[in-house]
Amino acid sequence: MKKIAVRNLRLCTKDCLCLYVCPTGASDTEDSIIDASKCIGCGACSDACPSGAISLVPVEYPPQQKKYGSVVRALIAEAVNKASEESIARHLAEEASSEETRNLMTALARFARLSAEDLLREAGFMLPESNNSLSLLKEVAEAYPETASAAAELLSSIACNDSGEEHYRCTVCFTEFSVNPGEDRSCPMCHASGKALEKLK
Repeated sequence: MKKIAVRNLRLCTKDCLCLYVCPTGASDTEDSIIDASKCIGCGACSDACPSGAISLVPVEYPPQQKKYGSVVRALIAEAVNKASEESIARHLAEEASSEETRNLMTALARFARLSAEDLLREAGFMLPESNNSLSLLKEVAEAYPETASAAAELLSSIACNDSGEEHYRCTVCFTEFSVNPGEDRSCPMCHASGKALEKLK
């Protein structure tokens, strides 16, 4: 299964060793989000990172996640892993025979929960007015009919303030274009990417 690197910005201490070992330049981006289109999953950045801020996550996703950009999908997959870690830690805390073990497992469960929330926030699922959150709410309503009325009430009370697009100007050929958040960013005319693109407000 192919994996790509994802950087947890909360843990990143800006040592930047990842920039020197990455063979494709995927970790050298203006927004600090590793470029999934360049990442080959070699793990060199993860091994070099002294703060443990970079981890490798799988890029094969359930069908319902395919509509999201590759970076967003990677964040979702890692958040799911953290949710599993939280569940395991809570179970171990309940079964612990000593107070020290119980306290450690409780702390690990809390850490996993905070990490998952941070990943989901980065993916745009912690903002009620974002497209990702509203789409997820609609999917839940369709999958679980018993939640349909509650979901409909929420959807009617939350205004979507997320246009769902980011706007860029290419500094090479001056083409202006838009992409959805999380999707690979490159100029449709000359295929320039990274620092060659200027984000428009």
